[in-house]
Amino acid sequence: MTQSFAGHGASRGLALGRARVRLPHALEIGEQHVPAAQVEAEAARLQAALEAARAEMRTLREKLQGALSRDAIEFIDLHALLLDDPELVQALDGLIRQERYSAGYALRVQRDRLAAVFESMDDPYLKARLDDLDHIIGRVNAHLHRREPLPRGTAGEILVCENVAPSEIAQLQAQGVVAIVSAAGSPLSHSAILARSLHLPLVVGAAEALARINDGDVVMVDGDSGRVVVDPDAAELHDYRAREQQEARERRDLERLRSKPTRTRDGIDIAVYANAESREDVARAHALGAAGVGLYRTEFLFLQSEQLPDEEEQFLAYRDAVLAMPGRPVTFRTLDLGADKADRAGLALANEDNPALGVRGVRLSLLYDRVFDTQLRAIVRASAYGPVRVLVPMVACREELVIVRRRLARAVASVRRHGVAVEPPPLGAMIEVPAAAIGVHGLADAVDFLSVGTNDLVQYLLAVDRNNDALGDLYSPLHPGVLRLLAHVIGAGVQHGVPVAVCGEMAGDVRLAPLLLALGLREFSLHPANLLELRRAIRDCDLAALQAGAPKLLQARDRRAIERWLAAATQT
Repeated sequence: MTQSFAGHGASRGLALGRARVRLPHALEIGEQHVPAAQVEAEAARLQAALEAARAEMRTLREKLQGALSRDAIEFIDLHALLLDDPELVQALDGLIRQERYSAGYALRVQRDRLAAVFESMDDPYLKARLDDLDHIIGRVNAHLHRREPLPRGTAGEILVCENVAPSEIAQLQAQGVVAIVSAAGSPLSHSAILARSLHLPLVVGAAEALARINDGDVVMVDGDSGRVVVDPDAAELHDYRAREQQEARERRDLERLRSKPTRTRDGIDIAVYANAESREDVARAHALGAAGVGLYRTEFLFLQSEQLPDEEEQFLAYRDAVLAMPGRPVTFRTLDLGADKADRAGLALANEDNPALGVRGVRLSLLYDRVFDTQLRAIVRASAYGPVRVLVPMVACREELVIVRRRLARAVASVRRHGVAVEPPPLGAMIEVPAAAIGVHGLADAVDFLSVGTNDLVQYLLAVDRNNDALGDLYSPLHPGVLRLLAHVIGAGVQHGVPVAVCGEMAGDVRLAPLLLALGLREFSLHPANLLELRRAIRDCDLAALQAGAPKLLQARDRRAIERWLAAATQT
């Protein structure tokens, strides 16, 4: 009998397959003790499970190669750090040796202790780390009982689960999973962002589906509407095939846009740049006709090694990125560690009370002079091979930019002394901190360009953690305050003759293209996977008509009014 469940579409696309249900990995283990003679063996058994989980993470990291896996690696590294956390490892050993608990019960006790600490915190970011803890505990428990923590033989199947970690997404797709349905999660989570970059259909918030779908059920997933259908009937299947054929035609049409200009219907050219983390990303963006790289995330070099990358290692990576985008600018964002990005070398500060508001971005770079100067020299050296720009993250005030420009000038002088003829690269600031957005006029004369990081700007402006499922409805870029602040930043750029781009998730959401164009945006930077879709959306827009409607958009009092404006703009 056909059943239909509603969730939230988090990653677009259609999928049809058999369900593989993964129930939550809660530890339902009663109190168990071991005889004194078995304590050493039990402690060894737990250590073996921990090491097996570490080895699994290392193997997974090695397998995840290529452009679309970079975001997943970040979370694999975070989980690997949790596996080595003394609060977890030493406490588990103590529970076995002192309380003579079984390994499984010790795991449950320590998990519950740490969970109580997380849940007692006021900071929603730290509360959200409970998901990471549970994913790690689940892996260790699976090895302890010799169960596979991830589904095997899932080719052509749809995973139905409580939640899915970002570190799993690429691996699940590589195993053949064609879609994911989760009971929890947010369309704005890191898992959803990665699923979209991989074009893997994802529906979140489908609690009823998890309770009522069984292993082996035939399931149809619509990642656009969030609809999940179990045992679709003939009419549903006919509709699915028709939509599948329509999507195939649309993909062919998109491919034809590779060499087409990004120009509105009324003849205005719009610059579309790519976000990247690797040479492969850059090469893909070049093939798709990107105007350049608007954001190259340099921290991935630091996340991949237990030692800080030296100048030569960084230079080679940056040089290769420049060579992969011949003649077009590559914008290197300086190190953006901190918050949820912890490097293996220990550069990012540990145990901050509120890491999302702590020592991260430019604050971390200015704390470590030598590390920052080394990175700037490597970027400047790479500028000898093509146009390069330097982008500074988490800027809060003009004074930070003055210091960075002085450091950049010193790096240029150092490279020149070694016989390399280079010019000072353009310097830009990320607008992510509300104070920087409000005071943008005071920054304009200290920069050559600006780039708005909407992910953090929206989060900080609305005081909502975008990874907190309970607050998912509150985190929205379609808030009147967000749009007015964006218009303020873009307008300041026009007034001062400073180019402004948007490089956050808003730029990659093709549905928001008319809105951003109406606000005056002329430069977008997004993941290469969505570049052609955005180009098509822009080519469908009449810029003069959108600008004429901008006053009404900025007068909107709530999200519904903004959505109505957007719907009307899309239909014209």
